[in-house]
Amino acid sequence: MQWLVLGLILFLGVHSVRIVADDWRNQTIDRVGLSAWKAIYSLVSAIGLGLIVWGYGLARQSPDVLWTAPMGMRHAASLLTLLAFVLLVAAYVPGNAIKAKLGHPMVLSVKLWAFAHLLANGTLADVLLFGGFLVWAVFNYRAARRRSPTGGRDGDGDDDDSEDAVPPAARDTSLAATVATVVAGLGAWAVFAFWAHGVLFGVRPFG
Repeated sequence: MQWLVLGLILFLGVHSVRIVADDWRNQTIDRVGLSAWKAIYSLVSAIGLGLIVWGYGLARQSPDVLWTAPMGMRHAASLLTLLAFVLLVAAYVPGNAIKAKLGHPMVLSVKLWAFAHLLANGTLADVLLFGGFLVWAVFNYRAARRRSPTGGRDGDGDDDDSEDAVPPAARDTSLAATVATVVAGLGAWAVFAFWAHGVLFGVRPFG
């Protein structure tokens, strides 16, 4: 379990710099350069993610069960995860109305994904993993809205500032882009739910 906790500290910690120390981040970038900052950021993120995957896998071998989720919660989790996939795609498809309306769909996607998995899973490792991501997403969304209240950036806590101040004209939406976003999100969810989730994690949400 300690490896999972360490991974969460590293991964979520580095992704929280803009939330708790944005001025320090900007000063450090000015001092060491953007390329060096991104290299360190990516390295720490990769190490943290690797420890999360490894630590969670170890914890699943001897799980500490806190509660058993009823079947209804698992169905609700599937629906929330579907919405999370649509929001994730919305962060990347230009000109869709979902991103224009919500402003930061990627962080909202993480919120739904984490909350959905808390509904469907009741081990200590699940609470640490998905609870940690849910808390991070809540605070990150608030910080992202303060930085860019009218949208334009997905607020994922990374170090790409290219969308922090997108002019309104660049956020014009189209029905085609919005429909494409929803269709792509539904397709990605179906592939993951019916095939990839079982291959990657050994659990098939739909049997």
